[in-house]
Amino acid sequence: MSEASLERLRETHALMKSELQRVIVGQDEVVDQLLLAILTRGHCLLVGVPGLAKTLMISSLAQTMKLAFNRIQFTPDLMPSDITGTELLHIDQEGGDRSFRFAPGPLFCNVLLADEINRTPPKTQAALLEAMVERQVTSGGTTHPLPDPFFVLATQNPIEQEGTYPLPEAQLDRFMFMVKVDYPDADEEREILRRTTGGAGEQIQGVLDGEALHELQEAVREVPVADAVYDYALALTRSSRVGGDVSLDFIDQYVTWGAGPRASQYLILGAKAHAALQGRNHVSTEDVRALAHPVLRHRILVNFTAQAEGVDSDAIIDRLLEHIQPGADVGKGLPGLSEAAG
Repeated sequence: MSEASLERLRETHALMKSELQRVIVGQDEVVDQLLLAILTRGHCLLVGVPGLAKTLMISSLAQTMKLAFNRIQFTPDLMPSDITGTELLHIDQEGGDRSFRFAPGPLFCNVLLADEINRTPPKTQAALLEAMVERQVTSGGTTHPLPDPFFVLATQNPIEQEGTYPLPEAQLDRFMFMVKVDYPDADEEREILRRTTGGAGEQIQGVLDGEALHELQEAVREVPVADAVYDYALALTRSSRVGGDVSLDFIDQYVTWGAGPRASQYLILGAKAHAALQGRNHVSTEDVRALAHPVLRHRILVNFTAQAEGVDSDAIIDRLLEHIQPGADVGKGLPGLSEAAG
């Protein structure tokens, strides 16, 4: 990655954050992770209780980019064709010939806000699977490519209520990050009151178009990664699995299954963007550690024992980061870690 590209990336990031801060108070870590996902062509899932501005953050981020934006409010009666589009009967006015033509749904945009994605049944949730990975939609035997770039930025309410449909693991794995949105502190909440109970709010300006974004995404992929960093990302991912070539006691005790290869890919891609935004033209293990929680938390499924003892996936990741140190040899089963893993 050239110094010019590195500087352009940091300047664009700073401009986008500055625009977002016009309407978003605090939540710096959440905003950073959203921007990292955008720079690496990843999808993002925001999880938090109602009223924490999850929807506002995503819609405001879309405004900083000069891209097509659509919002879908997921509800229990939403059908797959309401998202992807449908085949409509077309009658030629002159010859009277009849044919079916595909009418694109709101999925055909650059930035899709999937609001309260866990409010709709699995059949409709599954309509996003092909789009999120292959970036295309198949209808009536015909494949329709989605615009480039394409991002799904989804929100989810973690409160268990009647009418919620938890996302299956296969779909969760499509999201690069699961970002936890927490309550603001007292000073931030006071500032929110000042901004939202007065006159008209700030207006966000677009600072990035599709062509410029594509150039930044390509530049991020050029950031070099040493073999030791690849090994560290692999060590974190492979150590999260039960019955693998690495055995950690707390994994065997609390985990049903761990993260797959896509987690390793996202750890490296995210680390590249994280390093570039820190002004470094190389990736360190600290960049991988910084993204371990948002990449792994929705890919590690804890068992009933963990739930009964109040151990969640974040706690498992904390212990992984404690026990898996840089320099671990994945191919030899991470020697020297078994003593610490007990």
